[in-house]
Amino acid sequence: MFNLIKRDLILQKKLIILYMLISIGFIMLDKHHPAFIFLISSIFIPFNTHAYDEKTETNLLLNSLPYTRKQIIAARYIGAVVYMLLAMGWTSIGFIIFGKSFTLTDIVIGIGLFLTFVAFAYPLFYIFKPGYITIVIIISFLVLTALLPFISTLLSKHATFLMQLTEIMLYIFGAMFTILVYLLSWGISHWIYQRKAF
Repeated sequence: MFNLIKRDLILQKKLIILYMLISIGFIMLDKHHPAFIFLISSIFIPFNTHAYDEKTETNLLLNSLPYTRKQIIAARYIGAVVYMLLAMGWTSIGFIIFGKSFTLTDIVIGIGLFLTFVAFAYPLFYIFKPGYITIVIIISFLVLTALLPFISTLLSKHATFLMQLTEIMLYIFGAMFTILVYLLSWGISHWIYQRKAF
């Protein structure tokens, strides 16, 4: 399973520099919230991996290798966390180098947004036909990004329950919700992939 995660990094080794430069570009523009920059930086590797696999019909190859379907899905979900941590690392270094401020809260929000987005997007990769899913994911991401300010404003006005919680409790509830959604997504993807014909 580790080899499947390593394979994705090897396939994109030439693009990682480009991903870093795009992250630095967002940092230097200084027009976006740090949590959004952490989210954007984290998305590059896992979603480009799916786009690459979509073009080359990689699932046929993967299923001919000595890996179970369970291991293939596990590699996708564990790999997403590994790639996210790498992206969080290089983005944090970028913020420090260019003297831009960010907080641990920005990182936590970026992680939560990334894992939630992955949780909703990954099952779609196994439902929609190749050629359509990348467009669906990009449009969904842009719509969600556009709606984030509206959603946060709405929550701040109407969520009196959230206002009564301490910051630590908010982190705990947020982490529990994100982990639960991520694990549920993992289970759904596994169920779909086990029944999919290649």
